Amino acid sequence: MARAKARHILVSTEEKCNELKAEIEGGADFGKLAAEHSSCPSGQRGGDLGEFGKGQMVPEFDEVVFTGDLNAVHGPVKTQFGYHLLEVTERTD
Repeated sequence: MARAKARHILVSTEEKCNELKAEIEGGADFGKLAAEHSSCPSGQRGGDLGEFGKGQMVPEFDEVVFTGDLNAVHGPVKTQFGYHLLEVTERTD
């Protein structure tokens, strides 16, 4: 079964998500921004979601995590929870 490790930042608006993505692309630290801005409890761990299998997250999340490039920031990804920036740090098939 495919497994992945990822981290994310969850915010309520697409605009905020795009602002944070621009900051990261400009050199800001993903983990620090997650701690400061993410509404998910994982923000206190730099957005770290740990390891999980395909199907354990919402479909929009899985799609990016299991097909997107490693160590790249993806998003905004809209889910029922809000807007996410995702970074896949590891993946095994």
